[in-house]
Order: sequence, then structure tokens, then C-alpha cells
Amino acid sequence: MTVLPESKTYVIAGAGIHGLSTAWHLAMELEARGKGSGKDIVVLDKTAPGAGASGIACGCVRNFYMTEALHPILRHSVDVWMEDPVRFGFQQVGYISVGEENQIADYERMTKSQNAAGYHSDVYTGKEAKDFLKGYWPDFNTDQVGVVLHERPSGYAGTRQAIAGLAEKCAQHGVQILAGVEVTGYDVTNGRISKLHTNLGDIACDVAVLCYGAWIGKHWEMLGKADTIEAKYPDGGTNTLDMWTYWRLLEGEVYIDQPYRDSRDLDPPVLHVEMMNTPVINEETGAEISDHLYVYWKNGAERMERAGVQGGTIPIKIGPKAMVDPYGWDNEEYQADDWFADYLTAAMGYLMPRFKGHRRNFKDRPNGGIGAFTPDNVPIFDWIMPNAYMIADSNHGFKMTGVGKLVARILAGDNRVAELEPFAFSRFAEGRTFGASNSHCPWV
Repeated sequence: MTVLPESKTYVIAGAGIHGLSTAWHLAMELEARGKGSGKDIVVLDKTAPGAGASGIACGCVRNFYMTEALHPILRHSVDVWMEDPVRFGFQQVGYISVGEENQIADYERMTKSQNAAGYHSDVYTGKEAKDFLKGYWPDFNTDQVGVVLHERPSGYAGTRQAIAGLAEKCAQHGVQILAGVEVTGYDVTNGRISKLHTNLGDIACDVAVLCYGAWIGKHWEMLGKADTIEAKYPDGGTNTLDMWTYWRLLEGEVYIDQPYRDSRDLDPPVLHVEMMNTPVINEETGAEISDHLYVYWKNGAERMERAGVQGGTIPIKIGPKAMVDPYGWDNEEYQADDWFADYLTAAMGYLMPRFKGHRRNFKDRPNGGIGAFTPDNVPIFDWIMPNAYMIADSNHGFKMTGVGKLVARILAGDNRVAELEPFAFSRFAEGRTFGASNSHCPWV
């Protein structure tokens, strides 16, 4: 039987990637500074560790973001993944992104920014880009390829293995993780959270860390926060935006007859392709499924009984309200439609002939999941009350193990951590709202 402590110095709500990484790193920070230990920390989750998006993610670990302020955070994240790659199931195979000529300037800017942050990447254009791809995948269709970015530190991890590894790290440092504890409300005294109400009673805290993932909107409302925000931009413009927007995630698996290998007979890099002017055509009917191509895939890690790949495409916008519970594969409301299987396999077959005719090999299983995105689709990492820190990742969570490492420094007493400052909640009022990127996808 779960027994809820009466109080803890730090209560972390949500046992996904962010909650667990924050708890583990905070325990180490407290120990190193002589300010406490993991015994001062409890992590609560209404279901179990990894029960939200962290546990069903495709598992890609990459730094491909046109939002350059994210690049230093991903450098820290790879450092965390490499701290114990076996325990976390991390495969450092690299990450290759492919675009048309219209994205050359974007790719060159990203590569410059990534390297400045200590994250080694290279960019190739024109014939050099085509030759680079053929070097890994000789059957790659490079007809429309204009630019390639190669991130060397990136790769992928098994989601369940990563969650189990982080939970083990927490336990090693004395952090208590309690499953089946749902936060149902808050006592707010003088603008501070004094207690969290749960289904098992109340727990007092000095500091609350909110890592709710798709449930963040529900708790934002519980705390009496507004459901819209006035966002100001660097160019002086303003816009009234929904505080949270929900998107339906589209990821799945495709079985293959032969192991997915590159020309070196090695596990290939994670592949991401956006061709904004190249349509996706249904292999069976010849009908256009979409006027642009956006896919990513990697070797299958978990959830596959035999050789295969896991991949996905751009999520589908739901709106400012969504039915979060039941979550993921248990929610019939938000399952991927048949067109997703058509789209993914047709795009794969177009890019590599080895995958032609693989629609029949798409794994038939629930493919549901939703995420809560911020007003500008970029994470918020900040205090939202004097003793309540919010990690709202805008569904960037799985790859960002380094966020917990950086937030732990703040919680342990640092006044500022430079890598987190661009993601302060105050950016919306101060004219630092992030703007649109040259991509169809809100994640970029």
C-alpha cells in the first residue's frame, strides 16, 4: 500500500523524463552542495513512471531545431544520455536531416549554432549532399535533395529502458517515487503552494516542480491561471494565443524482411526528411496523400517482435481542449487514422526503394498519444509561482534529459542558469516570443 509522506522539501509531480531526470540530478546537486539528499525529494505520478508521452515516444535523440536557443540544452542532454548509455538504452548512431534547396540557409544556420554549443554537426549541399546520403544508403532517392545536416552526437533510445534507468538512478540516491498518486488540487498561501491535494491525502512542500506533460493544462487551470496569453514578438507585433494547444501524435512501426542496415553494415543514423515541395503519393491508388513530405524513422527498439523500423510524421492539431484521459493507446478518440500508415510507408518507399510495398507490413496496433504545446510551440522552463517551477516541454520531452540537470541547479540554489533563460515564461510579455520557422512542423 502506498503511504504518502506528510511533507517533503521537494515534491516533483510527474514521473516522465523530466520529473525523473530532475529528481536524480537534484539529489546529486543537494549532496554535492551539502544541502540535503534524495531523501528530501518525492516524485508523484498518478499512474506509473513513463505512463505519459515519455513511455510511448519513438525515442529519437536529436538537436535538429531551428530554435537555436535549444541547441545548448540538447548538448547537456546528450551528456546525460552518455553518462550511462547501457542503462538508458542509448544508441549513439547519429542523426541525419534532409531538406530541399529552400532550407539551405536554415540548415547552415543550425549547424553553426550547434557547433557553437559544442554539438558537432556538419552540413552538405548540392551534389555533396546527394553523395553523402548515397554513402549511407545507396538506394536513397536524392532527386529533390538540396541539403543535409549530420549530427554526430545524436541517436535514439528505448523509451521503457530509459524510464527504468532514470528511476533506478533516483532510487540509488534515495529519491522516493510513488505511483498511483494523483494531484487533485493545491493549497495556495500568500501566492505559494503550501500543500498538494492528492487522492491519498495532502502533502506539504517547500518547492513544487510541475512536470505534467499533456496534463499541464489541467493543473494550470487548477492554479487559477488564464487560458489565453498576450504574446509580444521581437518585431513589435502582438497576438492573443491559447495558453495550451493539444496535438495528436503520429508514430508507428513497420516490419521489414531484412534487417535495416546502412552501407557499412551498421545500424544507420536516425533519418529525418522534410521536402516541402514534394508530394506523397499512395503506392496502391496513385492518389496524392499530401502535398509535402515529412517523415522520420530509425531502427526498431522496443515494441517490435522482429526486424523493423519505427517512425512518424507531423502531429495533427486538436485545439485548446482535449480529452487527455485515458491517455495514449487506451484513448480511442485520438488513434492514428489509416492514412497515417499509407503516408508513412509511401514516403519511406519514395525515399528508399527497399521499402516499396511495405504498407502490408505496418504494425496494426493502437497508435495514439497527445501532447500539450505552449503558445509558441517552444518549451517553458520557469518559476510560475515563488515556489512552483514548471517544466512544460511542448512535447519535446523524451530527448531532453538535460533539462532536469539544468533545472536541478536552479532548485538547489543557483540564481540563474543561462541555458534556461530564453525559455522563461516572461518572454511572452517582454517581446521575446519565438516566431514561426521554415517548416510545416510545430516541433521545429
